[in-house]
Amino acid sequence: MKFTFDKKTATAVLSVVMVGVLLAAAILFWKTDDHGEAAEGGHGEAASAEHGKEGAKGEGHAEGIVELTDDQIRTAGIATAKAAGAVIGNMLKFPGEVRFNEDRTAHVVPRVAGVAESVSADLGQLVRKGQVLAVISSPELAELRSNAQAANKRLDLARLTYEREKKLWEDKISAEQDYLQAQQAFREAQIAAQAASSKLAALGAASADGPLNRYVLRAPFDAMVVEKHIAQGESLKEDANVFLLSDLSTVWVEVVISAQDLEAVRVGMPVTVRATAASTAAEGKVSYVGALLGEETRTAKARVVLSNPQMAWRPGLFVDVAMARGTRQVPVAVAAEALQTTEGKSMVYLRVPQGFKPQPVTVGITDGKLAEITAGLTAGASYATTGSFVLKAEQGKGSAEHED
Repeated sequence: MKFTFDKKTATAVLSVVMVGVLLAAAILFWKTDDHGEAAEGGHGEAASAEHGKEGAKGEGHAEGIVELTDDQIRTAGIATAKAAGAVIGNMLKFPGEVRFNEDRTAHVVPRVAGVAESVSADLGQLVRKGQVLAVISSPELAELRSNAQAANKRLDLARLTYEREKKLWEDKISAEQDYLQAQQAFREAQIAAQAASSKLAALGAASADGPLNRYVLRAPFDAMVVEKHIAQGESLKEDANVFLLSDLSTVWVEVVISAQDLEAVRVGMPVTVRATAASTAAEGKVSYVGALLGEETRTAKARVVLSNPQMAWRPGLFVDVAMARGTRQVPVAVAAEALQTTEGKSMVYLRVPQGFKPQPVTVGITDGKLAEITAGLTAGASYATTGSFVLKAEQGKGSAEHED
């Protein structure tokens, strides 16, 4: 059979053949791509499995066990104890602030107007009672001393006149009236001289050291110069506060007591004072409890007197004041020094065969020496006391290395 194609028919056949070739190529490419995705998916699953293994390994490290041998524990000075029941004081804590002992604090003023000739005391200097702080030249003092000297001269003259008139009257030579007038003048001269001396004594200038206008400021007691407002050549008024002296061998701790706790605070109660910004602590007793509440704060003030031989308690230092309000038996307690804080959570370090393991706990009452554990620990568990901070530091280094 013989077929004949015109040009139009040949073009149509060629088009069908090209479409078929393109479809075959597309099907072949699609199968190849599916095979690649399957291979790639298998590789991803293997990677996920490997990552899972590493994650499992990381979680094992995250347990946080600080591995130490017995020799390392002894070398680090880490001590252990067992959690047990204990009697703990129910402590009340109040905020406070260290202040000057107002009974041993003085504002030194000249008491006479004048000009500072010299200033020998410096800020922060320890001075002794009677030590010269400054010398002031005062015209007013010169006048007072002149008046006092004149009054003493008149007193001497009145005394001689009185003694002479008394003898003349006793010898019947002069009239009694002359004797009485001399006696009256003598008494008035005594009063005038005493008044002049009293004025000088009130100013602390009873004795003149050199010129009449020279006024010497002296320390009233052993103290430290905590404020100084005087310079050589400065003109001063009689009420100028030129020095503030305070004996810092003792200080006051002013404690803020809330209204609901006021009934529990009594004079003579023992307290523990701790600095909020340092590890300084001291024992003392309540010496005063205020009877009035502040109108705005609705709190009362209490006072604790602390001995301060090493000058560790500085006025202005904020403190926490703890005082016991009865005692309570608790089933589980640990040493307060064993508690460490990590990310805002309290924990202790339990003794395990490999070393120590951090154990989160819930803390109840504490008296500063013992702390109640209400959750996270049972009686008889061995834990780190002294040196627990070393374990916290080692755990922190281990976490940092794991993150790297």
